[in-house]
Amino acid sequence: MRQLILDTETTGISPESGHRVIEIGVVEIVDRRLTGNDYQTYLNPDRKIDPATIPIHGITDDFVSNKPKFSEVISEFIDYIEGSEVIMHNAPFDSSFINKELELLGYKDRLEDLCEITDSLTLAREKHPGQRNSLDALINRYEVDGTSRDVHGALIDAKLLARVYLLMTGGQVGFFSNEDKDDKGIHASNETFDYSNRKIINATPSKDQKEAHKAYLEKLTKASNKKLNW
Repeated sequence: MRQLILDTETTGISPESGHRVIEIGVVEIVDRRLTGNDYQTYLNPDRKIDPATIPIHGITDDFVSNKPKFSEVISEFIDYIEGSEVIMHNAPFDSSFINKELELLGYKDRLEDLCEITDSLTLAREKHPGQRNSLDALINRYEVDGTSRDVHGALIDAKLLARVYLLMTGGQVGFFSNEDKDDKGIHASNETFDYSNRKIINATPSKDQKEAHKAYLEKLTKASNKKLNW
């Protein structure tokens, strides 16, 4: 059985407000083993990134300015995911962004037409009712090593979620590849791109920036809860 763990990073929280995808990361699982045949791409969104999101994912306008547009990678992306079970944490969020990208390119198919979608957040809430079930909370609960994760990244988070998902749904620890066992957590995320070329802002935020960031996170939480009640 082929399963894919997918995550995205975006310019903001609402595709209906014109926000776009700036990174897609996908991890492949076959017969409950990580294969290493992963997919990752950064994207030029043709718009500015919301400054409030940059401290979260560390991706800047300059960094994505020379990256491909979604139209340039759509064929390989569809070929990679089509016919698989795609697992996302808070699936309505990532699905809505990918579906908006498909819509902008005139595609009639939506992500749910191309693959089976599973929401790992729904699974986590069923398994751990009344508890926090964010990815960070699950990483701590299942003792998955995420110490080298300074910022959120689509492929980084997809690798972490893959480990959490396998532990959460199987309770085993022997399904990671030999390479993964040797890499001390999520170090294998470096296998497809060079972090040294990634421009991450390290600056002391002003009081106004801190308040804007806090307001953004509150808005993101409200949006996520609203979607999950659909």
